[in-house]
Amino acid sequence: MAISPGSDATFSSQRSDISEGARTKKCLPTEEEIFYMNCRAAYLTVFKSSLENIISKDQLYLALQHAGRNPSRKTINKYWTPQTAKLNFDDFCIILKKEKPTSKAELLKSFKQLDVNDDGSILHSDLYKFLTKRGEKMTREEVNAMINLAGVNADGRFDYIKFCKLYMTTSEQCLKTTLEKLEVDGKLRRQQFGSHTRGSSEKDRSLPLPKPSPRIIRKTDQETFSDKGDTRNHSLGTTRKFKTSVSFTIIMGANSNRNSKLTEPNSIKDWQCAQSRGCFFLEEDGDIISHHYRMQIAQRSVVYLTIKPLKLSQVEGKPSPWLSVDTALYILKENESQADLQLICFTELRNREVFGWTGELGPGVYCLIPSTTGCWLRKEIKPTTEEAQLVCRDETGELCLTKEFRSTLSDIFDIIDLDGNGLLSLEEYNFFELRTSGEKCDEDAWAVCKENFDTKKNELTRQGFLDLNLMEANDREGDPRDLWVTLHSMGYSKALELTEACPFVIDVYADKCRPRIKAVHMEACSGQLEKIICKSVLNKGDTKVMDGYENIVIHTDKRDTWITSVIENKTDNKVIIHVNNELSRNCINNRGLNIFAVEVAPKSTMVSQHVMPLNERQEWIYYSVYSLIS
Repeated sequence: MAISPGSDATFSSQRSDISEGARTKKCLPTEEEIFYMNCRAAYLTVFKSSLENIISKDQLYLALQHAGRNPSRKTINKYWTPQTAKLNFDDFCIILKKEKPTSKAELLKSFKQLDVNDDGSILHSDLYKFLTKRGEKMTREEVNAMINLAGVNADGRFDYIKFCKLYMTTSEQCLKTTLEKLEVDGKLRRQQFGSHTRGSSEKDRSLPLPKPSPRIIRKTDQETFSDKGDTRNHSLGTTRKFKTSVSFTIIMGANSNRNSKLTEPNSIKDWQCAQSRGCFFLEEDGDIISHHYRMQIAQRSVVYLTIKPLKLSQVEGKPSPWLSVDTALYILKENESQADLQLICFTELRNREVFGWTGELGPGVYCLIPSTTGCWLRKEIKPTTEEAQLVCRDETGELCLTKEFRSTLSDIFDIIDLDGNGLLSLEEYNFFELRTSGEKCDEDAWAVCKENFDTKKNELTRQGFLDLNLMEANDREGDPRDLWVTLHSMGYSKALELTEACPFVIDVYADKCRPRIKAVHMEACSGQLEKIICKSVLNKGDTKVMDGYENIVIHTDKRDTWITSVIENKTDNKVIIHVNNELSRNCINNRGLNIFAVEVAPKSTMVSQHVMPLNERQEWIYYSVYSLIS
């Protein structure tokens, strides 16, 4: 799992604070130090070292439990996606930052809403109904485990007051046990190795040292940073030297894309067209996922293909940050094996916010993968704003949606209406359901939906979609928490601003046949796409070999709109490359920091960074130094 640039920036600051605190032994531990100590204690209860990785959902669940959390299946699936191979200690710390432990007051409040008799207990049948059908749904097995607990169930009723007390006591005891184990292990190490083992002080060893992401190490100083994936354990502030360095300098003029402007074919009005919408979503871990498409061309044709951000009917005066997000589309030819996709082209030409490509394609099925560099769509730390009101009461006392929320829901409808026909099919609605709840709506549930809400041609209308959300608000008696889960999943902030998503629209024109395009699934923009980008950069980019290390190569590909850097490691060992962009001017990169380091696995390539101009109306200078760490 990649760590978001915003989160990494926060961790750099936190590491700096921890290191400073270590110098003053008389100071009490800071809140951050206590947090990381608890993280490390929980992690080391499951693993022998904080350098070990979490390699399964079960391990993640167990580690979170030892940290005083009780994660649901949905929470686990949020952080362990089908693309996740492993998580490390740094990832674990970020998850704990986001998943706050539940307080006793919050637990009691949640259960009290289900207590119809206000007597401190809930019928088992009602507990099944509420916990398996609403909100963050639990499985029947999970509910069974609750009602089978001794001491909190009697006569078919669940005593939630006793349960909350038991839950909090168990969580506190679990955390206490992990901290005691950490202290005992620390004493044993001091007895065996003395007080200055591995060059760190006793105070340093007692502090939690978050291990950076498998991909990225952040640091504010060019020559000092924490250990990454090494077999040794270095304290913060350990000075490391560079074996060798290589630099790139590229000067890009203002409006550098003027020489590759996208133009429509003259006869495009006579061509046949297909269109589909989609969206980039920024995940909690910084990954970007989007719809992927299958395109069918019936006969050899000249094809004009474009992608651009989708304009929405935003409330006047509200910012539209997604309109400045760069978009691209990679066209690949499907072969017999899905894993064997051949890159045909990508939308390199540009006209303002539109990126496109024109060329001839033979008959066949093509895979379309949308992409964004992440320079303009990434996590940012912003001050907490007041939460917008979603529901209110009208003059008769009936619950209704606020005007601002209705407008936001209307925009969401436009985003998930993939074919743009003003209606939601079951297939379109299920993309929305998978995104917001992780589950699909089956045929029976869809039939009930059509019976109760406005439909047309067996598809849900905009009004029906609004009424569906109003029903959800009524089901919760005005409690907006489930509605906020939907909004955050769709990329909206507390102020109802679309800050962590970028809806887009794809247009395909063909001169000889009617093209067909269909969204087939949603997945991360990394993985297969990164391999394709690496291959493209290796074929076309400028190449520089590390002096004295001919098997470590830096490739830099300059496009008119962005620059991509790829690191190729041909050796049998992993390497760590330190990247310094401090002398670049008017640049923004997808990492979010000017200085970072990346670990490259043996016999592999990886995208080091994408760079774009901060202000494309001015000249921008890319100056980057790549150094091999000793």
